[in-house]
Formats: sequence, structure tokens, C-alpha cells
Amino acid sequence: MQILDFSDQTVLVTGASRGIGYGVAKRFAECGAQVHIMARGQDTLEAAAELSRQTGRQVTGWVCDITDSSSVERVFAQLPKLDTFVANAGLEMVTPITDTSPDAEERFRRVIDINVIGTYLSTRAAVPLLQTGGNIIITSSIWGTTAEAELSAYIASKHANIGFMRVLAKELGPRGIRVNAVCPGWVLTGPAHETLRQMAQERDVPEAEIAEEISAQQSLPGIQAPDDVALSYLYLASPLAANVTGQKINADRGAVQG
Repeated sequence: MQILDFSDQTVLVTGASRGIGYGVAKRFAECGAQVHIMARGQDTLEAAAELSRQTGRQVTGWVCDITDSSSVERVFAQLPKLDTFVANAGLEMVTPITDTSPDAEERFRRVIDINVIGTYLSTRAAVPLLQTGGNIIITSSIWGTTAEAELSAYIASKHANIGFMRVLAKELGPRGIRVNAVCPGWVLTGPAHETLRQMAQERDVPEAEIAEEISAQQSLPGIQAPDDVALSYLYLASPLAANVTGQKINADRGAVQG
């Protein structure tokens, strides 16, 4: 379904082998963009092939660990000019402050490394490829402005994403580059399912009960799919948002207002 025309645009989406990133890449390809996707696993190449099949557009996949500056530099050196860079790659894990297990610190650091350092490294590499009129879209979260128990690393990282976005909007504005963030609410992705599973396990209730509670807290019922939240990215990358920069856009079915 073509909603907007990006046929003359080149778009790169990180963390796009599945989940929100996959949905965003698919929407841009459906709207005619030349799409590149990036993720750390070999399944990135399989995802690119599947996106190409689904959309009828050639989607290129790149295997890259965004926490490794040499890996980032190697891949970005092979990329063409960009019109839109979507810094979407991220990791969500439960990290209770009371967890003193041997791997607790490692898990906390891993979330920060991907969500904050990885976003920084990949965005830094993308900036020289962006032309005047280009834009950067960072995937934050509604938890980038609120909080939830036992998700300290993830929520801290998403607050950081929003601060990073606001600084870049000021730095890159004089070059005619817009920078914004999308803050999804609950989206049916693999990490979200894992978080639901852990929350249900801790409370000893069915996952469906947790999902119903989440839905009840929203103005609009139901949990959205990656293809749904991807529409916000199309808007921010389009001429419709030509005067929008330094902003966070909640795509959360009314879970958080303001």
C-alpha cells in the first residue's frame, strides 16, 4: 500500500531484521524508496531478501555490529548518500536493581551499549551521507519519558535517545537536516513478547492477562503491529513534516498523553 512517494529517496534502517525496524523498512520500500537494512546477525541478509520479495523492490542487507566502531565504519564507507537514516536498533531486557546475579551488570551494560553507544556510533557515521533536506529518526519509546519498574537499563537508554535527538536537532538544523524521535508504545515484537512473558511469570498470571491490562491503559484498545507504528516514520521523513524537528512523536494508542 503506497501512502507517500519516496521513489527518489535512499533510506537506511538499523535493527531491521525483525520487529519495528522490519516494519519501517517494509513501509519505505512499499513507497518506492531504495532501502538498506542493517543488523548484527546473518539473518539480516535473509530479511532483506524477504523484504525484496514482499515489496517488489531491491532491499540491501548489511551485517554490522553497531557497538563496534570499526564494523560501523566498514559498512558506512560502502553506502551511498542518504536521505533518511532510521536509528532503530535496540535491546530490551528486564534489569531489576535487586538483581545481584553474576551476569546482572553485563546485561545492564549490554542494553546501554546497543541503545546508547550504538545509536551514537551509527548516527555519527550516517551524518556525512545526509544531504540538505535529509533527516534522522531515532526509535525511542514511551518509556523514554515515563518509567516502569525493573527496566532501568532500557528506560535510561530511551531517555538518553530523546536527549541525544534534541541535541542533534540543534546541531544539524543549520545544515537543513531534521532530527526527530518516534516513541512507540507496546508493539507486538519479539522483545515485547519476552517482556510480557517475564512479567507474567513474575506475577504468576497468563500473558493474555498482562496484555489485557496494557490494552486497558490505552485510549485505543489493542496492541499495534510493527507495520502500524511504521506510519509515524513515513510521516517524519516526508514533506508533511518539513517544519518538524527536535520532536518526539508518541505512537502508543494513547497510552501516554503529553
